[in-house]
Amino acid sequence: QLQVVESGGGLVQPGGSLRLSCTSSGRPLEFHSIAWFRQAPGKEREGVSCINAPGGSTEYVDSVKGRFTISRDHRKNMVDLQMNSLKPEDTGVYYCAAAEGDDAHYSKPNCYNPDLYKYWGQGTQVTVSS
Repeated sequence: QLQVVESGGGLVQPGGSLRLSCTSSGRPLEFHSIAWFRQAPGKEREGVSCINAPGGSTEYVDSVKGRFTISRDHRKNMVDLQMNSLKPEDTGVYYCAAAEGDDAHYSKPNCYNPDLYKYWGQGTQVTVSS
């Protein structure tokens, strides 16, 4: 059984940076589509970014383009989300999710259908506030 674990959340001032990390136990993340989701208080969960299994294809929601970067390192069994120029509206609980296989990344209209992701972490809180 694959278990997903996130880390790296915290409190940061507007304009600051955070790096979230996702890893796994039980099975490696290497052959799985991975996505980062977030949920702000009182709002629905939304997809933020996703990456395919080889790591060569990435997507971002419009609100984070140019500020967030997703990457993965198979040797370290890690998928990271580098978040720069953070805004208060980036506040929320961030979840790393792994799909079964790599098909989720190529789904239409985008890779952010949460039903495609079978394995979820417990979430890590990101708070952007002065």
